[in-house]
Amino acid sequence: MRNWSANWSLLRVLRLGLAGIGLGALLGARWDLSFVAAATLGLSLLPSAFAARFHIALPVPFVVFITLFLFGALFMGEAFDFYDRFWWWDLVLHGSSAVGFGLTGFLLVFMLFEGDRFAAPSLAITLIAFACAVTIGTAWEIFEFLMDLGLGLNMQKSGLDDTMLDLIIDAVGAAIGASFGYLYLLGRNDGIASRLIRDFIARNRHLYRRNRE
Repeated sequence: MRNWSANWSLLRVLRLGLAGIGLGALLGARWDLSFVAAATLGLSLLPSAFAARFHIALPVPFVVFITLFLFGALFMGEAFDFYDRFWWWDLVLHGSSAVGFGLTGFLLVFMLFEGDRFAAPSLAITLIAFACAVTIGTAWEIFEFLMDLGLGLNMQKSGLDDTMLDLIIDAVGAAIGASFGYLYLLGRNDGIASRLIRDFIARNRHLYRRNRE
């Protein structure tokens, strides 16, 4: 299995950087920046805590991806106003997260079959994984709508156009992520996505008892 030491180093740098920025902002009475840095750091720790609670071993690249996403969405997006500075920032975040959700959806569905790739048609497993990812994206859009409606925020930016574009990007990203799982089921194990899937399954054999790799 590939050595993920570089990913550990990147993860430490991100977390220490957020902690240092948060502390510096706190000492400089920049309360908004301090809050965003603390929120980003706190949320980045949740996946590991959740995984430990349910006895799931997360490969380091999964945690790095989540941390980078939160860093881009909350810290760079909100604290440094990247959403308004760069029109493509929101699209990139939505697309990358949708791909991640597609992969996560596949791992969860495959987990329900205990890693038995012959328990259901490969295409059926892939379609369920795609549906899971799109559902998560839809739930986020509902959350944005409720925040705008109830708290007077502007998370939807241009309203319906922004929501529909986000949903389209979510669907495309979810299809890409789920298709990586489909290729894995077909035995095409080249590429970083397949390595991530194999790494996750190898670390969680108790959840994929019927996997015959």
